[in-house]
Amino acid sequence: MFKVYSNGFREKLSNQNPFLANIKLIGFAGYKQQLLCINRGISNTSDTYITMSAWWLTGFVDAEGCFRLSILKNKNYKEGGKVLPLKPRLYFQIGLHRKDEVILESIKFLLGVGKIYKSRPDLYELQVSSVKDISAIINHFDKYPLITQKFSDYKLFKQAYNLIINKEHLTKEGLSKLVAIKASMNLGLSPLLKEAYPNIKPINRENVIKEIPNPDWLAGFTTGEGCFLVKVTKSSSHRLGWQVQLKFQITQHCRDRVLMDNIVKYLGCGYISERNDIVDFHVTKFTDIIEKIIPFFAEYPILGVKMENYNDFKLVANLIQNNQHLTEEGLEKIKIIKSNMNSSRESNTNES
Repeated sequence: MFKVYSNGFREKLSNQNPFLANIKLIGFAGYKQQLLCINRGISNTSDTYITMSAWWLTGFVDAEGCFRLSILKNKNYKEGGKVLPLKPRLYFQIGLHRKDEVILESIKFLLGVGKIYKSRPDLYELQVSSVKDISAIINHFDKYPLITQKFSDYKLFKQAYNLIINKEHLTKEGLSKLVAIKASMNLGLSPLLKEAYPNIKPINRENVIKEIPNPDWLAGFTTGEGCFLVKVTKSSSHRLGWQVQLKFQITQHCRDRVLMDNIVKYLGCGYISERNDIVDFHVTKFTDIIEKIIPFFAEYPILGVKMENYNDFKLVANLIQNNQHLTEEGLEKIKIIKSNMNSSRESNTNES
């Protein structure tokens, strides 16, 4: 159970209960301030806090969030009655591996709404679906806007929300508007809805070209989409027969190419490559990693388990900077660190 006390009341209780006297006071002063949320032993460090700003949350949702409109069968429908056969339902969702459940708990605390479900053995999902609670989602993203193409889904999501709170979904015309909105979002209409509404035309999506609004946004986005890589490859031109290289990478669909270009400008380093419909932002130049990437995320932290990959990445950078990668002992240290990063770390976490 988690309970928040005022300073005076907490002080009074702490005199009666020594346990309360040892608890850090948790402060929360609105969206513009930082959130301190208890990590309930989900990660390797117990009794620690996650610090999350509102812009960090928006960046993370740009990477991992989903705005969904479902058109469901209405169980209360009776032929000849006033109730329509279909009804809409809105969902705001974020799904993460169980090892990052604390991030979902922190987001839930910041927004003040939602429930967390175990949707699969290793997958947890934060879901907000009641119309009343969706208002908190609208308030947040109106104040701290998304900047990827996901912003278009949000705008349609908000249109659907306004139709529902104005009770237009209870009319045939209003329901048709909602079906048109759904046709424009995510995967579009199901075959059954296409058959029921053959003349529905999707709504034009709003194009998004926005600058990065805040460094915390980039930290949140990188927590979702970024990757810190250590490459150790055989090389006949190196004395020990191995080359060590660091790479920081962010991957997106090609529709967000402009965003990737903006990241290059914002960080002042890196380059873009394309493969089919995928765009990658890379930083491989060692001086850029040491002088720009590592200091940036030291000031604007990655959260969750990916922070451990960043810390290992930083450790290898330090070994390279001190020329330890040119010694057999240092090279072996780097290989061991690499063997426990990214997908290897996930495998070890699953086994434990």
